[in-house]
Amino acid sequence: MQPVLQEAITARRRARRDRAAAAEPGESRRGSLRQLDERAARLVAADLLTRRPWTQADLARRLVRRGAPAEVADAVVADLTARGYLDDAAFARQWVESRSARGYGAARLRAELRARGVDSAVIDAAVGALAPDATLARALALARRRLPVIARGRPERVAKRLRDYLLRRGYAPGVVVHVVRQLTRIAVTADAVVR
Repeated sequence: MQPVLQEAITARRRARRDRAAAAEPGESRRGSLRQLDERAARLVAADLLTRRPWTQADLARRLVRRGAPAEVADAVVADLTARGYLDDAAFARQWVESRSARGYGAARLRAELRARGVDSAVIDAAVGALAPDATLARALALARRRLPVIARGRPERVAKRLRDYLLRRGYAPGVVVHVVRQLTRIAVTADAVVR
């Protein structure tokens, strides 16, 4: 068991014993249980944040999956955001930089960030920072690396495979048309890319 979780479980047991010893008849224990859950959720969140960056939505989902009530998870995430430990904009910038260096295009990056619960305005700002010239250069380099693997068969089939590969990587149809034309010397229209 992870040390942070063990500490949270031990703290919960200790608090239950203390409450049972000090409880007066008719006293509500709901408030103290909520605080305890929040403390345990904070410990889990701190443990998760030491390993890698998280988005607000991802961290809230993970805390709920680990057993924290939704309102406690939201409160912990809001507090961590206010303190500067969670920043979706910084996460999105880092994600775009890392994934674009691996050869992914803007459409794929947008979809991945949307799936992680990042706000669309933050996504637009992060993906908008990609230079169009650099995007084309990355797509060309990626296609040149991939071309020997898929370059068997008729030229039309090679062009289709290359086109499909670049589209799956998230590149815009205009970029894909340009790259496929340049590398295969086959006339590819934008209509064929969208199909």
